[in-house]
Amino acid sequence: MNLLQSIREDIRTVLERDPAATSRLMVVLCYPGLHAVWAHHIQHWLWCHNFKLLARLCSQCTRFWTGIEIHPAAQIGRRLFIDHGIGVVIGETAIIGNDVTLYQSVTLGGTGKAGGKRHPTLRDGVFVGNNANILGNIIIGERARVGAGSVVLRDVPPDSTVVGVPAHIVYQQGKRVLITDPRAINDPLSDILIALGDEVTALKTRVERLDGELQQAVLQEPAQALVSEQEESAQYRSEQLERSDYMTMGEGI
Repeated sequence: MNLLQSIREDIRTVLERDPAATSRLMVVLCYPGLHAVWAHHIQHWLWCHNFKLLARLCSQCTRFWTGIEIHPAAQIGRRLFIDHGIGVVIGETAIIGNDVTLYQSVTLGGTGKAGGKRHPTLRDGVFVGNNANILGNIIIGERARVGAGSVVLRDVPPDSTVVGVPAHIVYQQGKRVLITDPRAINDPLSDILIALGDEVTALKTRVERLDGELQQAVLQEPAQALVSEQEESAQYRSEQLERSDYMTMGEGI
């Protein structure tokens, strides 16, 4: 594909994905995400041909002009759409496939100073919401969706939707994923949630046992009261029979 065809394809991509784009001229003049992608093509060529300082200087100019920072060494596929774009950061070893959409303040970053591949790989058709952070040498599978504000630290399977801090899967293959084990979230508070769950289960078991004992005591109380009354009556009669100073009916007449 030659340069002119690539430009036309990028413009058509913006028109298809952004309903706010009403004309080709508007897209060419008013979309910094598109300007940043076009500039990156030139900067990446310079980087690959060992003009690294010049490539970095150009990328800094693009960052100042568009608010989007893309390292010249990053590998970007076709039809990347960066909507709004301000605050987007794409690291040196990041790899982005075709038909990817990024919103503002997305970071494709690393997690430390380790060398080699240290930035994420986004497969074809990935959608990343605003303020999402995808960190480390991880892979976001084809057509996966990352919710706004999420922090992704682990690989995401294809056709999945992840949200949260840290991100966890809520939809996969179009079906809702229910989380029953807090360990699946991999949150620092998971251990506390598990301990609270165990304590609630123990308290529930104890309450059920005490309730059963109470119900049994309530049922036994009337029978015990009747037995006690009969025993008192029998004892009273026995005491009266043993007395010698009482008069039977008819005596003394």
